[in-house]
Amino acid sequence: LSDRKGTLADLEKGAKSLVRTVQPRETGLRYSVSHRSGWLYITTNEGGAKNQRVVVAPLDSPGKASWRPLADAAGKPVLPHDAGRTVSFATCFKDHLVVKGREEGLSQVWVLDMAGPGPAVKAWHRVSWPEEAYDCSVGPNQEMDAPAVRLSFSSPVTPWRAVDYNLATRKMATVKDTPVPNYDPRLYATARREVAARDGAKVPVTLFWRKDKVNLAKGASSPSAPAPLHLYGYGSYGMSMEPSFSMSALPLVDRGCVFAVAHVRGGSEKGRWQWYEEGGKYLTKRNTFNDFVDVAQALVSEGWTTAGRMSCEGRSAGGLLVGNAVNMAPHLFRAALAGVPFVDLIVTMCDSSIPLTTGEWEEWGNPNSPKYYEYMLSYSPMDQVRAQEYPSILATGGLHDPRVAYWEPAKWVQRLRERRTNAPSDPRKVLLKMDLSAGHFSASDRYKHLKLLAFDYAWVLDQLGLVEEGAPAKGK
Repeated sequence: LSDRKGTLADLEKGAKSLVRTVQPRETGLRYSVSHRSGWLYITTNEGGAKNQRVVVAPLDSPGKASWRPLADAAGKPVLPHDAGRTVSFATCFKDHLVVKGREEGLSQVWVLDMAGPGPAVKAWHRVSWPEEAYDCSVGPNQEMDAPAVRLSFSSPVTPWRAVDYNLATRKMATVKDTPVPNYDPRLYATARREVAARDGAKVPVTLFWRKDKVNLAKGASSPSAPAPLHLYGYGSYGMSMEPSFSMSALPLVDRGCVFAVAHVRGGSEKGRWQWYEEGGKYLTKRNTFNDFVDVAQALVSEGWTTAGRMSCEGRSAGGLLVGNAVNMAPHLFRAALAGVPFVDLIVTMCDSSIPLTTGEWEEWGNPNSPKYYEYMLSYSPMDQVRAQEYPSILATGGLHDPRVAYWEPAKWVQRLRERRTNAPSDPRKVLLKMDLSAGHFSASDRYKHLKLLAFDYAWVLDQLGLVEEGAPAKGK
């Protein structure tokens, strides 16, 4: 719960149960609650725990005054607040507690063996996964007496897999693999890297490629020859870009392109506080764009690709990222794909008649304050378009988009065309594709959505010189 209150009700008493508040609503206080044997297990940021911690309270006294750290029998705190670890929520079992969170830039699951019906912990460990870049989640677990917890696992190479993790033996059994027709995971590889940003922050990067298309010797840190590379980023609202399987990446990877994800600040990959609240919003928002450009430069310097063979992509607030990247370092990219891009930051945030505007001040700042206005102006893509050469750009929009109005990409494209200094013969063009029936999340029709995505990536492949010989010509 965020700035809200949680409530308790005894369902065994039915309508006679008195609904009780765990802790009244309090600005800035976040907490979520799980129950086991008369005790509440609460994940919260209370007490300065910026990345959250686990506390316990008796069921008959659930308020904040009764919260105390989860600990072992000797009183030593378990999963205490740590700048390198984020705790999200807990799921209770008869003899165990399962905690979901983040550590080392990746989603994690911890299993706590409880000493008895009380809140003392006997032992605890983090679940291990078979790949270095992955995403994991805690599935629906409705039975407290279950001997196993249902988890899900995925990586850029491995489609989503449901597993049962035995809480006592720590053995993992596969329940179901997501079927992907004509996909052979043995053909693909993934790697995790960290890039030093200009201020010293270590920015994680996930790379995904096809082994018979990109030659990376065992133990090598980069391919034997630079390859075409598509760099994806987002970096806003504390949303982490998880390194999980994406079928939409396969059309690029199968044609010899490395698919890379830059886990820039503005997400929560390395801690909600330091990667988002402190390091990626309000007056530190430019870290997001610096991180992305620094990752792109590092991928060139390390030999993964070259400036003329790299494209970038971001959608919605990720379009804000792409808009800044091409303003700051247009020489690094051959092409940029900006989907429903939020690029007219100042005009939109100054118009409080737009329904979503005032809520967005919580992310970017209130432009009615001079310090926020000047800072936002410094990274508003529309206002920072310069007289310089730009890469090929494809901006897409939807006429019925309630989040990023159609005129934002339209105005941005016009300004880019007006100010860029590319020669008339330069094949790099600035294009606008407006769908007259779509909203913010593309077409609601599944097949039309796939057609629109196919158009976007066909354009990227064309820009990177990866159109296959014998492919149908335009209009055929």
